[in-house]
Amino acid sequence: MATIKKNDFIEIEFTGKANNEIFDTTNKEEAKDLGIEADLKPMIISVGNQMLLKAFDDYLEGKEIEKKYTLNLTSEKAFGKRNAGLLRTIPIKVFHEKQTNPVPGMTFQLDNNIAKILSVSGGRVIADFNNPLAGKDIEYVFTIKRIVDDNTEKVNSLQDFFFKTRLEFEIKDKKVIFKKQEIKPFLDVFKQKFKDMTGLDFEVEEVKKEEKPKEDKKKIEKKEETNEKVDDKK
Repeated sequence: MATIKKNDFIEIEFTGKANNEIFDTTNKEEAKDLGIEADLKPMIISVGNQMLLKAFDDYLEGKEIEKKYTLNLTSEKAFGKRNAGLLRTIPIKVFHEKQTNPVPGMTFQLDNNIAKILSVSGGRVIADFNNPLAGKDIEYVFTIKRIVDDNTEKVNSLQDFFFKTRLEFEIKDKKVIFKKQEIKPFLDVFKQKFKDMTGLDFEVEEVKKEEKPKEDKKKIEKKEETNEKVDDKK
């Protein structure tokens, strides 16, 4: 049976647990048991390109389709150890300026980082900027459902992961051509990586400049003749 190798696109179903509690799943039924009503389905990812946790991603190479696997990771190989240096004291006025009342357990975003409030005392708020899973051993149970060969599915999976949206495109002569010009700055950053992953070139459709219609020769001659008559009258 064929085994998974780097750059293969696969459809994978998995559930991640920490302290025997699910923190991530692509299984709709398991999510429902947790009270999460979401239209979940297996992910399509490219192996070896860190579209999953690195240690999880590394483990996929050499695995077989439709076989159930269990991967146990120490905190160091998962989300890292807890770092006391990521506990910060923030003046409560910072929250009040944003019309927010901080309470323990609340999460918030500061400087593009997510933090959890541990305590509020007087004019100070102690916040934890560690990943919520830092310091915890992790277990993943997963099954690789299939190898994905369809290029449209591959491109859509890359859009889902890197752009968080789907834009119109067409695939022609080993080229993926996007219609919207707005994506060009992002595509310039990722197109070499995408080519390495898919073997396809990624580009944005060229905008054709509209040519001004050429005036009829007779009309031009007539216009010049009219201008000459006007100049004579002057």
